Amino acid sequence: MSPFDTDFANISRRRFLVVSLSAAGGLAIGLALPDLADAATMSPEPWTQANGNEINAWILIEPDDTVVIRVAQSEMGEGVFTALPMIVAEELGCDWNKVRAEYASANRNLRENNVYVRMLTGESSAVRHSREFLQQAGASARVRLIQAAATRWGVAADDCAAGDSRVTHAASGRSLSYGELAAEAAKVKLALEPAIKTPDQYTLIGQPLGRLDTPSKLNGTARFGIDIRLPDMLYTAVVTCPVFGGTVKSYDAKAVEGRRGVKAVVPVPGGVAVVADRFWRAKEAVAALPVTWDEGTAAGTDSTQFAEAYRAALNGKAATARKEGDVVKALAEGKKVEALYEVPHLAHAPMEPLNCTAHVQGDKVDVWLGTQYPEMALQLAAKAASVRPENVQVHNCFLGGGFGRRAVNDELVQAVTVAKAVGKPVKLVWTREEDMRHDRYRPQAAIHFEAALGADGEPTGLRVRTAVGSILRSLGWGNTDDGLEPAAVEGLANQPYRVGALDVSCVLKNTHVPVMFWRSVGSSQNAFAMESFIDELAYAAGEDPYRFRRKLLAGKGDFLDVLDKIAEKSDWDKPMPPGKGRGIAIHESFGTIVGEVAEVAVSPKGELRVERVIAAVDCGHVVNPRTVEMQIESGIVYGLSAALFGEITIEKGAVVQGNFDDYPVVRLADMPRIETHLALSGGSKWGGIGEPGTPPIAPAVCNAIFAATGKRIRRLPIKDVDLSGQRS
Repeated sequence: MSPFDTDFANISRRRFLVVSLSAAGGLAIGLALPDLADAATMSPEPWTQANGNEINAWILIEPDDTVVIRVAQSEMGEGVFTALPMIVAEELGCDWNKVRAEYASANRNLRENNVYVRMLTGESSAVRHSREFLQQAGASARVRLIQAAATRWGVAADDCAAGDSRVTHAASGRSLSYGELAAEAAKVKLALEPAIKTPDQYTLIGQPLGRLDTPSKLNGTARFGIDIRLPDMLYTAVVTCPVFGGTVKSYDAKAVEGRRGVKAVVPVPGGVAVVADRFWRAKEAVAALPVTWDEGTAAGTDSTQFAEAYRAALNGKAATARKEGDVVKALAEGKKVEALYEVPHLAHAPMEPLNCTAHVQGDKVDVWLGTQYPEMALQLAAKAASVRPENVQVHNCFLGGGFGRRAVNDELVQAVTVAKAVGKPVKLVWTREEDMRHDRYRPQAAIHFEAALGADGEPTGLRVRTAVGSILRSLGWGNTDDGLEPAAVEGLANQPYRVGALDVSCVLKNTHVPVMFWRSVGSSQNAFAMESFIDELAYAAGEDPYRFRRKLLAGKGDFLDVLDKIAEKSDWDKPMPPGKGRGIAIHESFGTIVGEVAEVAVSPKGELRVERVIAAVDCGHVVNPRTVEMQIESGIVYGLSAALFGEITIEKGAVVQGNFDDYPVVRLADMPRIETHLALSGGSKWGGIGEPGTPPIAPAVCNAIFAATGKRIRRLPIKDVDLSGQRS
């Protein structure tokens, strides 16, 4: 069959790439992948549930010795579908090549009283909050398999051992596979749970294994939410009020109901949806739908007003987050250094825009989407369809990026609303513009610093005040009656430096723009401000930025190890040529310390290029060093995009940016060389890894720009700053 005979209506992504390249006269290459038949794996449809002998809620063993390990966290590129099964397999003693991973069921978790403990994926917590109970699940299953074998043989369990998916009895030379023992092991009840391994006993954890999700993502079979197709499925596009909080006054459904393929026009929360037999037809129809909005009073606001309001809020009443010593006295007596830092709203901008497929059948609801919070998705679907939560099934797909945004699934509520109205399965997709303009954003903030330096050049006092949008208030979660929330002051209230007296306070200030968790949350803006100001203090004290930090971190071995590692690997003391500079930053978030050195080049015309980034990380221990390297690189790229380009602006109450042409991200041509080094402190420390690479990159780059040009960056993004006329 020639490429021109292909049925493009039913083509897969992988087949599309091959066909389109060859049809266009390009070169189509068949990439020979290694034989993965005997390797650990996972289904391209990760929500599918296996049947077999379940040892516990986490582990199921099939007769052919396949070990199914269930994963309660969401795979969005951070590697949890490999790391978490590795933890279970470490204790289970199974053959890693026989492991298959699948998602745990949110419905079962609800019905069985939180049997999976936690299913939210966020706060870089998948490993650090799950490791112990996952090890316990694996250890428990191993001991039950041993007991089943011992009972069959009539020997003491202590005389048997488990490993490589077999239980052996050395004295008699007998052995049985896990598959042969699974049914009996499932019935074993343990009087006491076994002890779990300590890090010095690990044999699998710490190994640089390939990721289980890689093969299906390489060959195009991995199912993301946007890939879902169901029989008799309809497609939906939505239009939402441009101004957050606005409502629909009226719309003229008749204006589009006669268009080809259009099936229905349905009101949804915040806007209106058009249902059609093709997504393009739905999209074009909703664009043509006449809608009159009640935009409310927020329609008169803009980003300039917000910036002025946040700066003004710094002079108002603030809640104290941390106070030690007499800062007023220190500031009155020492050499004063002062600076204001500002950051804009930022979009999450995942490569896969928000989408959800929903099917409502009587009192039963099925939803297919990528979600970071399956438990909440289940509750949202139940409420939207007016059914009991027990009647909802969440089929979690691979996530084409989450970064916090997919923890609250606004698209799900709209999809279920439409599916219930039309009585058929419905796939709702937000366009890139809808996704960009109706995000829940990283908060805008203004952060003011005042410090005093003593005669020896060391700080004697530091006052920090931040005015920032409250995520918890925006979401309606938690209690902020005391004027504080952890994300607002992380990296400020717990800053690690010896600064003498300290006063950190906070003003929570929200606008009509919804804000939410964004990769590294408050550390994303607070590290920029804190590490930039530490550099300013070093300059004011006439000290080298690395050595100044080292002096203020005396006695903190974990910080010093990371700091020394990046200084060593970056050749910190090696002079840079004119027009180039190095900048350094270090920050702790989610239990992990990451230090970064950035090397930049700035042309006389002000053209900036980030050429190299050297990172060191201390997360205590690592499950998979490959994943650590990938996530630090990923965090750096994400943070670099924000530092260089990221800015959501508001005009007349609405977001201006709509796509990657006016909300650019780092592309291959912009990419610096990145090196990642481990500086692990071990002990009881288990830090997160998905987010901590992001906070240090903005200050490292900005400090490097200062080294190259003598110009301080105190407001992001860098693209708005004139860097021409560099220092000689």
